Amino acid sequence: MLERLAKLDTNTVSDALDFLNLKGATYGIRPLWDCPKIVGRASTIQLGPKQGTAPTVHLISPVIASIQTEDRILVITGGTEGISCWGDILANAAKVKGIRGSVIDGMSRDIEGSESISYPVYGRGITMISARNRLIQLASGTTVIIDGVAVNENDFVIADRCGTVFVDASRIEEVLELAERIASRQDGMVQAVRSGQSVEEVMHDKKFEAIKQI
Repeated sequence: MLERLAKLDTNTVSDALDFLNLKGATYGIRPLWDCPKIVGRASTIQLGPKQGTAPTVHLISPVIASIQTEDRILVITGGTEGISCWGDILANAAKVKGIRGSVIDGMSRDIEGSESISYPVYGRGITMISARNRLIQLASGTTVIIDGVAVNENDFVIADRCGTVFVDASRIEEVLELAERIASRQDGMVQAVRSGQSVEEVMHDKKFEAIKQI
């Protein structure tokens, strides 16, 4: 499944979700350095404001320490505007564990540190303000909400320069099958336009609706 997903892009997967009336595409969660596309399975993390002054284990570190496979993408939510959810030390730890990247509904600091080790980070922006004594980890491995999309542990993730898309693991086969058909049809439409056919005709709604009939 991951190999098939990796051959697609977020635009095509988003279109497939639209055809199936499924949520999954998000807006504004984009690469925070010029990092490559990432495809993997979600390890979900819920953050929230810290209450009290007692020392706590640093957020996200227990999840990184527990990961045993190399198909994981950290999916992190619960950040606060202007406060970091990710940094250089976490990036190095994740890289050592073979984690494929982090998708943050929030912000990162030390982005040069992630870039220097080629660790992909997708998020809403960059800050220098630490999460220490401001945010804590509330839960992991549970359903989280990312830009209105419910993401479960082990759901599929694809992120590239256009943004981030999540696919419910229970629907991945039908989403992939349709996305592959869409990609094939759109490749044909590009070739038709390049050969001189009218773009008005090539891009008519009936052409896209026909994808369902293939």
